[in-house]
Amino acid sequence: MHLGLDTDELNSCVACGLCLPHCPTFVITGSDTESPRGRIALMRAVQDDDAPITDELVRSIETCVQCRGCETACPSAVPFGRLMEGTRAALADSGRITPRWQRWALSMLRRRRLVLAGSTLLALAIRLRLVPTRRLGLPARMPLRRPALRTSGSDVWLFTGCVMDAWQRDVHLAVQRVLEAAGVGVEPTGATAPCCGALHIHAGLEADTKDLARQVMAGLSSDDRPILVDAAGCGAMLKDYGHLLDSDEARAFSARVFDVHEWLAGHLDDLQARQEVVPLPLTVAVQDPCHLRHVQRAHQAVTEVLRPFVAEVVNLDDDGLCCGAGGAYSMMEPKLARAIRERKTASVARSGASVVASANPGCSLHLAAVGLDVLHPLELVDQALSSVGTQANPNTVGVSAGGLGAAEAGT
Repeated sequence: MHLGLDTDELNSCVACGLCLPHCPTFVITGSDTESPRGRIALMRAVQDDDAPITDELVRSIETCVQCRGCETACPSAVPFGRLMEGTRAALADSGRITPRWQRWALSMLRRRRLVLAGSTLLALAIRLRLVPTRRLGLPARMPLRRPALRTSGSDVWLFTGCVMDAWQRDVHLAVQRVLEAAGVGVEPTGATAPCCGALHIHAGLEADTKDLARQVMAGLSSDDRPILVDAAGCGAMLKDYGHLLDSDEARAFSARVFDVHEWLAGHLDDLQARQEVVPLPLTVAVQDPCHLRHVQRAHQAVTEVLRPFVAEVVNLDDDGLCCGAGGAYSMMEPKLARAIRERKTASVARSGASVVASANPGCSLHLAAVGLDVLHPLELVDQALSSVGTQANPNTVGVSAGGLGAAEAGT
C-alpha cells in the first residue's frame, strides 16, 4: 500500500531521538513504536517496502496525539504533522481507522443549528446524569442557553467555529469585549464559517477537510480584513489552508489569519490607552496549547498580552509537553490522555498558580475535568478590565471548564 507521502519528507528523519522527550506518548509508554521516529519507521516500511498494514501500525498511528511537539525539537525540520495527516488519510480511505459513527458525528459539525441543538440536549443529559462524562472526557457541566453573538463593527472577523461556539460561547463574548475595549469593531463569523475542519483532518478525512476549507473561504473572502481566532487548534487549521488546498487564493486567505493574542499583542498600547488597568490579584500559569506553541509558534503572545492584567504570570516547567486533550483524542484514547494529563497537572501544582490560562477549548475542558480552574487568557483580561475601580476577589476568579456555567445566563 502506498501512503502517498512525500519521499523527501519521509526520509528527512535520521532517527536521532532528540524528539523522544517531547513526545507525550513515548514519555508515558517508553515504546519506540509510540514515538515520532518509530511511527516514521513504520510509515517507511509500508510505503517503501510494501509492508502490510498491521494492527501494530494502526495502533501506533491511533495513539499519536498529533501535538507536533517533535517538530519543535527536530534539528532536521521533519514535517511530522504532514506525514501523520497523510498516513491517517490513507488509513481512513482504506477503512482501517475512523469508523462510520465518527464520520457521521464529524459530518454534523458543519450544520451549526444541529451542533447547537445537539449540545443543548447533551447538556440536559449530563444534568440528568445519563452520560458518563469522566469516561468520555466531557465537561461535567455544559450550557443549556447561550448569549447571542452580535456584530459591533467590521474591522475584524472573530472566528467562532463549531464545538467551541456551542460549549464555550462565553469565551467568544469575553474576547469580543476585549477587542472592543481596544477600539476594534468585531463581526463574529457564526453560520458564515461553521467549522474549520481541524477535527476532520485529525481523523484522516482529507476530502471533507478540503470541502470545509472551501466553504470557510467562500464565506470570509468578500474582503481582506483580519480573521482572529481564539482557539489554537482552529487557528492552526485556518493558517494551513494554503498548504491543504495548494492555491494562491488559499495562501492569501491563510495570511489573513491570526491567533487573537498574536494580533492583540500589536495593539496593547491601544487597549491600555483606552482603559485603566487594575491587575487581578492572581498568579496565573500559562498552559501553551500544542497547536499554538508547535504549529503557529505564537504562544509567547499569550504571556505578553496577559502580563499587564494579572499580578503574576508563570510558565510551566514541562517544556510545553502536551496536556493530552488532542481534539477528540481524550475520548478516543482516554487511558493515555489521562496519563499525559497527570504530568501536566503535576507541573501546574509545582507552579503554585491558582488559575490556569489556556487558549484552546479542548485543553481547557480536559484540564478542568480534574478540578483545575481554567480560563481563556482573554477571559482574565476581560475580568481585569471590568474590575476597574474595584478590588477583585481571588476566590471568585477562575471557573472550571473555562467558565462554561456562566454561559447559561443568556438566551
